[in-house]
Amino acid sequence: MKHGLIGMPLGHSHSPFVHSFFGYDYGLMPTSKEDLADFFGKKEFDGISVTIPHKTASIPFLDELDESVSECGAVNTVINRNGKLTGYNTDIDGMSYTLTSAGIDLRGKKVLVLGSGGTSHTACALCRREKASSVTVVSRTGEINYDNVYTRSDAEIILNTTPVGMSPDNGKTLLDLDRFPSLCGVFDAIYNPVKTRLVLDAEKRKIPCAGGIKMLVAQAEKSAEIFTGLHFGKDIIPHIVKKLLEKIGNITLIGMPGSGKTTVGKALAALTGKQFFDIDEEIEKSEKMSIPEIFASRGEKYFREKERYFCAELGKKQGVVLSSGGGAVLDEENVFSFRQNGVVVRLTRPLETLPTEGRPLSVSTARLAEMATEREPFYASSSDLTVANDAPVEVVAAKIAHLSSDFVSLMKL
Repeated sequence: MKHGLIGMPLGHSHSPFVHSFFGYDYGLMPTSKEDLADFFGKKEFDGISVTIPHKTASIPFLDELDESVSECGAVNTVINRNGKLTGYNTDIDGMSYTLTSAGIDLRGKKVLVLGSGGTSHTACALCRREKASSVTVVSRTGEINYDNVYTRSDAEIILNTTPVGMSPDNGKTLLDLDRFPSLCGVFDAIYNPVKTRLVLDAEKRKIPCAGGIKMLVAQAEKSAEIFTGLHFGKDIIPHIVKKLLEKIGNITLIGMPGSGKTTVGKALAALTGKQFFDIDEEIEKSEKMSIPEIFASRGEKYFREKERYFCAELGKKQGVVLSSGGGAVLDEENVFSFRQNGVVVRLTRPLETLPTEGRPLSVSTARLAEMATEREPFYASSSDLTVANDAPVEVVAAKIAHLSSDFVSLMKL
């Protein structure tokens, strides 16, 4: 393979899709640390990208290092020129592009860098380049660690370079952002999920923030120029980000029981080519009984625990349509699961048209009205779009597909 990505593991990688826009074949090359010497010794490639955990371990096998590698202490791009291996670091360009596009300015700021690996070196180099006033590296065993990190509560910028919160360990975070009252910028290099808990916590507090999707694409653009000798320019980056999010972005349907989420969801999945999952149906398959039977035999608390589990597991997926239960948004954890990889669409219908048969909580029109009042604030705060289910299902699905296609804007990326 002439071009590709080495690292371990690589199952979450979007790099082949991203590099497909630059006109060459690009594949995944799972490589363990023990295999590095053999891999570089054979030199059976024209150009490769390097990801964790090899960004520093690869350096001794290279013949020449670009100034960017010396600056960052890590390599993420290697080109083979007639048997001579030269290493570059394009992550610093990708990180700089992402922070700038998010309105995060390092100049004169007190910065916390979480992690001490290859991407941490890059973050520290960018801080030096941009003249941050101070940079503190936080690691599990370092002088400043996660037990005493709040002694640096005056930090203004947090840059996460650890894998904490990366799929499949979605939802994990290292810090409580409320402990940093001067915080004015948060960046997480993770791009799967699209928005980590750290990023969503910052967004909730209206702190400028960004995840790793734009960094992934921006560093790839720079690497592509090294691979090909061609100039692509930064204008291609938003286009690729948009296409990538169209491919991997989820659409989750929320709304009152009986609002048509399952029917519309199936039509929407067929229209967009995304896989469809009904969370209530997944619970029923797991429990081997219907939702009313679960409520009757095990109670609502048990059901909500199962619901949280399936929201979390299905929310980790990318490129899917999800239909949620009517009360799922009452649990903040479920809303995180929906928001991390896509957009949330509220489906509405007039209360008098909502069915009540076979629904354990909406047993009458009066109860439906009461539920609607109780849940309105949750539906409103959890949704990116509201669409009325007032037309044939194909028409409603097409409207949702059209309105939700701009994932970049709706997800505030």
